Amino acid sequence: MQENKPILVVGLGNPGAEYAHTRHNVGFMAVDHLVGIGAIWKNEKNAQTTRADIGGRRIIFVKPQTYMNNSGVAVLALMTFYKIPIENLVVIHDDMDIPVGHCRTKIGGGSAGHNGIKSIDANVGREYTRIRIGIGHPRDFNLPMEPADWVLGKFTPGQMTEINKVIAEIKPF
Repeated sequence: MQENKPILVVGLGNPGAEYAHTRHNVGFMAVDHLVGIGAIWKNEKNAQTTRADIGGRRIIFVKPQTYMNNSGVAVLALMTFYKIPIENLVVIHDDMDIPVGHCRTKIGGGSAGHNGIKSIDANVGREYTRIRIGIGHPRDFNLPMEPADWVLGKFTPGQMTEINKVIAEIKPF
């Protein structure tokens, strides 16, 4: 990361109450946890943003409001406006290939079919940090369900407990 530049921490999700606690919105949940209660959000560049100075670094937390498939539009606009290099971008998102209750971090790579990641890759490139929170796959639970329906479904209470534990351990910077 470039030390003299802010860090953009983007949580992926969909805006609106109907999506609030769906599997696809785990990125929003993580960012909300990181900023804490009482954060003041503002609307800018097709996103909700809030800022914090942590350890002498400016951190800009983001929840794109473009819906998942166009997340890259908001991310590019914010990176351009704040002059943030790609190595200072951290994206937190759901991953069906990781079991519920697990989290993995990597730099770069493919989208694994995730439309929010496809959009960000197309708009800004691939070499950014990805924090992938496992939401499991319907086949893991022997459910005859399409992946799109799975990601837009809500966590069970037990899964939500596991997700909250993972989110509490995330260190994006």
